[in-house]
Amino acid sequence: MVNEMAILRISESLTEKIRRHSRESYPYECCGALLGRDEAYGTILPGTTREVVDLFPLINRRDDSPRNRYSVTAEDVRHAEQAAQSRGLDLIGWYHSHPDHPARPSEFDRQHAWPWYSYVIVSVQRGTPQSMTSWRLQDDRAAFYGETVEILNQVVEMDRV
Repeated sequence: MVNEMAILRISESLTEKIRRHSRESYPYECCGALLGRDEAYGTILPGTTREVVDLFPLINRRDDSPRNRYSVTAEDVRHAEQAAQSRGLDLIGWYHSHPDHPARPSEFDRQHAWPWYSYVIVSVQRGTPQSMTSWRLQDDRAAFYGETVEILNQVVEMDRV
């Protein structure tokens, strides 16, 4: 089920940058940070509007199974946070690709995600980026709920996983 109050706004140019990163990384997963603003940053409100203003592409540090997993280091997270702060933004989430799989979070994604952040996933089929979705992990970590993604005037809604 979609949390109708959870909205992620992102420009078409930034979605294209994520798609390009996923295409260049194929057949491996790409990953990066979402930098932007959250209308209720620092609160526990489940339904908030976030705006992605910039991206911070990262290197997938996973060397044992980069085709279906990604990993970032503590240093990567620190660099993403510093990049956000230097631009007057917040680290509001993460993006990654799913090569030859749907743009839905996997069980591995759920186990390694943190509540509050937005998780953008792009499906890449045979090297071509397809659907893009966004998710937030429930505070109890039991499941993700879909965010409504606003790309310019286009609205995409997601189901619960």
